[in-house]
Amino acid sequence: MTETSPQNPISGRTSRRALASVAAAALIAGGALGTTLPSVTPAYAQALPKTPIEAPEHPPGSFAGIVNKVKPGVVSVKVKLDDSASSDDEDGQGQGSGQGQNLQNVPPQLREFFKRFGQNGPGGMQPQHQGPRGAVGSGFIISADGYVVTNNHVVDHAKTVQVTLDDGRTLDAKVIGKDAKTDVALLKINEGSNFPYVQFGKTAPQVGDWVVAIGNPFGLGGTVTAGIVSARGRDIGAGPYDDFLQIDAPINKGNSGGPTFNVNGEVVGVNTAIASPSGGSVGLAFAIPAETVQAVVEQLRTDGKVARGYLGVQIQPVTQDIADGLGLDKAKGALVDHAENGTPAAKAGLKAGDVIEKVNGDTVDSARELSRRIAGMKPGAKVELSYLRGGKADTATVTLGAMPTDGTKVAAREDDSGNGQPRLGLNLAPAADVGLSEQGVAVVQVDPDGPAAAKGIEAGDVILDVGGQSVTRPSDVAAQIRTAESNGRKAVLMRVKSSKGQTRFVAVSLSKNAG
Repeated sequence: MTETSPQNPISGRTSRRALASVAAAALIAGGALGTTLPSVTPAYAQALPKTPIEAPEHPPGSFAGIVNKVKPGVVSVKVKLDDSASSDDEDGQGQGSGQGQNLQNVPPQLREFFKRFGQNGPGGMQPQHQGPRGAVGSGFIISADGYVVTNNHVVDHAKTVQVTLDDGRTLDAKVIGKDAKTDVALLKINEGSNFPYVQFGKTAPQVGDWVVAIGNPFGLGGTVTAGIVSARGRDIGAGPYDDFLQIDAPINKGNSGGPTFNVNGEVVGVNTAIASPSGGSVGLAFAIPAETVQAVVEQLRTDGKVARGYLGVQIQPVTQDIADGLGLDKAKGALVDHAENGTPAAKAGLKAGDVIEKVNGDTVDSARELSRRIAGMKPGAKVELSYLRGGKADTATVTLGAMPTDGTKVAAREDDSGNGQPRLGLNLAPAADVGLSEQGVAVVQVDPDGPAAAKGIEAGDVILDVGGQSVTRPSDVAAQIRTAESNGRKAVLMRVKSSKGQTRFVAVSLSKNAG
């Protein structure tokens, strides 16, 4: 990526003309040309605050005190990549294969904009083909003996690693461990002690809080930018446990792995991704929350790897129409599609159609949150799950297993594939009669303009159960629909098996012509 240059300043003549225009507009607005502004009516006056808004505790005056305190603990990370690193990732920077794989998970409409930003090559330019390829990023020291946190994608496929301290020293370091799913890596400086270090925040920041980012943008060395927390809990499709802080502090290539500080000088996030059509900052940066980083670093420090808890269930979000089909007041929780045989979930008695609402007494708002909660626990931990089955509340105690190393997720999040409110309108037949399956009711024909097609139901799919009851004939489907209608349900829940063998729940809204 080439270096950017500042925009040309506005000429003095243009500035004076613009100021004159603004002054004229102000005179007109102020009544200088004989106009009279309407007085504020009592209704408007009542809408105003009765007392002035109090000044913030930390107004945006100067961040120098914070920077002076924490900057010595921030480092630049320089990496020489081994031969296994990919040179054709999507941002054209040759950062290593991790980024290209992650971007495949980003929604297509955003894929061109989301970029990992460990900067490669000197001065932000493309690396030369001759000689070893490298990457440049950021990091921060978390202990006096020289442990350093950075991003996995900065040091992925690293042959050698060096860190440059704020005092100018460049020291060799080694990779202690890394975790691709959260994009966190832990380094250790090989020699030396009594390093300056920073600490993680004790509480999560709120939207609107001031933050300060320090990093190595474009390979320039320690650079400070500031902004606010724009949002929390962002899912950008980069990994299975996305829970990013969104900040508007200018973050660019080379800031990967750098810290985001609160106004107390505590680390609240690790910068890891940006959304940008140009590759530069447009005010959309994403940081891994400190609590996630701490949990990962603790395991990397002791074990060199991350072991995650494993339930063994396939789950999907509870949408509003699915909530209607289950008779729930709110679209919250995680709907169990099925429990894998022999897994902790199956041993605990969890079944398809259960809605997991709480983990150890804490509410679970979504399937994504359940996935993160379970993955954040260690194998062997005992977990109490509160769930609904058939409208009745129950609990199960589960001893978590270890997540398989073959890439199996804690919970595969299968988003409902339709947008409209569906209804029946399918031609059905017993699955056994058409040779599709020994169980269920086969979908023979789908109206392409109908709502069932909009939900992704296709000819060749098999309806396994409706309203929690197994079905084998079309009349079974109709009977379950009538039962749901008589119970005042707005929708009926069907479990459907696709022609590829995957199962999912589909909530079909009830209407008089459904059948």
